[in-house]
Amino acid sequence: MIDTAAVRRYLLDLQGRIVSALQAEDGKPFVSDGWTREPGGRLEGDGLSQLVEEGQLIERGGCNFSHVKGKALPPSATQHRAELAGAPFEAMGVSLVMHPRNPHVPTVHMNVRLFAAFPDGREPVVWFGGGMDLTPYYGQEDDARHFHASCRDALAPFGADKYPRFKQWCDEYFFLKHRSEPRGIGGIFFDDFSEGGFDAGFAMIRAVGDAFLAAWLPIVRRRRDMPYGERERDFQAYRRGRYVEFNLVWDRGTLFGLQSGGRTESILMSMPPMAKWRYDWHPEPGTPEARLYSDFLRPRDWLAA
Repeated sequence: MIDTAAVRRYLLDLQGRIVSALQAEDGKPFVSDGWTREPGGRLEGDGLSQLVEEGQLIERGGCNFSHVKGKALPPSATQHRAELAGAPFEAMGVSLVMHPRNPHVPTVHMNVRLFAAFPDGREPVVWFGGGMDLTPYYGQEDDARHFHASCRDALAPFGADKYPRFKQWCDEYFFLKHRSEPRGIGGIFFDDFSEGGFDAGFAMIRAVGDAFLAAWLPIVRRRRDMPYGERERDFQAYRRGRYVEFNLVWDRGTLFGLQSGGRTESILMSMPPMAKWRYDWHPEPGTPEARLYSDFLRPRDWLAA
């Protein structure tokens, strides 16, 4: 049985728990912006965008809930499922990106979602997706191990194969092909997941969503008071440029939102407040900035150490 109402209740509760915890860490309230799309357009549905800007901890971050229905799936959602092209659909999820102020605190992304397609004359097709990944500017081995251990433990009830499989998927997905460079140190990522049916997929996104705070907040608390200056902020802005490139060029979620007529402000809340680009720049050998490239921006078994 497909119970999308239960998924909606869980996602709204998850968003509320995460925003409450992050507000307590930052000390600045998130702005809440509810929205509704009335029937008759490309999409109908509703959502709640919750955003903080210029916080003490989070320079810009958002945690969004959306639930939409449409008359026809856009191309980005059916590139691997051609038989569903043009089918009516329902989609809902929670997506967050947090860009901290201190360059020693890594940017984090987490997303859990459900898609349901209703092809004419056939049974509904439901699949789940989600994951979380970490994008440090100044890498720390213990942070990487903790984050990946949290991902592994969240997936452990669903089989020993899930973490290594979804870790590799994350490494391959969050990769800037035009630069032959990972976006960060990965985590887990899965999409179009329907193994075991609705109940199994729903349980998996609950496990991932519920693991987020314990995966990121211990890292925040270790790094948020580390000293930094203009050099570190400049490098942070440069690396944030890579984040922008990935989201606008490669990210399926961003493309789906824009192609399906989604709410632009909510879709682009993942963007950092400031970013920089330089022509053919490379860090000086032996610097902490160079160590990010040599030791962290490459696929690695973080739990083997």
